[in-house]
Amino acid sequence: MLITDAELARAAAEAGAAVVYARYGAPLERFWKSGSDFATAADIEAENTILDVIRVARPEDAVTGEESGRTGSGSAERMWLVDPLCGTLNYAARSMLVAVNVALRVGSDVAVAASADPFAGEVFWTDGDQAYVRRSGVDEELTPSSDSRLVDVNLDPPFPNEMSFQAARLLADPGFIERFHARVVSTTLAVAWVAAGRRAAYVTDGHLRDSVHFASGIALCQAAGCVVTGIHGQPLHTGAGGLIAAADQETHAALLELIGNQLPPDR
Repeated sequence: MLITDAELARAAAEAGAAVVYARYGAPLERFWKSGSDFATAADIEAENTILDVIRVARPEDAVTGEESGRTGSGSAERMWLVDPLCGTLNYAARSMLVAVNVALRVGSDVAVAASADPFAGEVFWTDGDQAYVRRSGVDEELTPSSDSRLVDVNLDPPFPNEMSFQAARLLADPGFIERFHARVVSTTLAVAWVAAGRRAAYVTDGHLRDSVHFASGIALCQAAGCVVTGIHGQPLHTGAGGLIAAADQETHAALLELIGNQLPPDR
């Protein structure tokens, strides 16, 4: 029987997560990119493993990998987006806050996605209609919730909208402090946690179309029924870009108002 795209995304993420888990704590060579950014040997091995899984099942599809870049036809309708280890700095510091992200864009939309937590043994995944978490082979449908009041923010650059929005300023807003509890885990695993009800929301600046880091988490949140927009409430991937993924409309509206406090008076 042919494997479905959703099954393939999940299998590829699980294969990458197995590598990340196995290499944890071992001495790892670092491959420097720019500035202080680097990949480890675990990033490279996990990505190669994921790509092998995808290419065996879908040899005609294009792929964009965090470490290897784009391969396949530039005109391909189907593009896999692979982030083999989201949270490399955490991982290198022996912190178990990482995600392995695999998503498939068909045309302009992400059709299926998976985000694996190698250390919790969980895979968050979506077939495009519903979102689930798989533990020990059993799937549970994801249910967003704002009950925790925990809001994860991304403090890593780039900050293309720094004149009108900075996450650090959001955290210092008295209104934010009164209503929410800030968290910064520095991995897009936290975006999947919004879909799962473990975070009330996630906020980041940046232009995220075809982002290997964010495609999976965004797709999970959308399938789970979260409110997902750009940083100023506009449709995703338009205007200023950015992301607010919120468990419900009330949380989204509150964050949108707080972010609006940063806009210049003439905006």
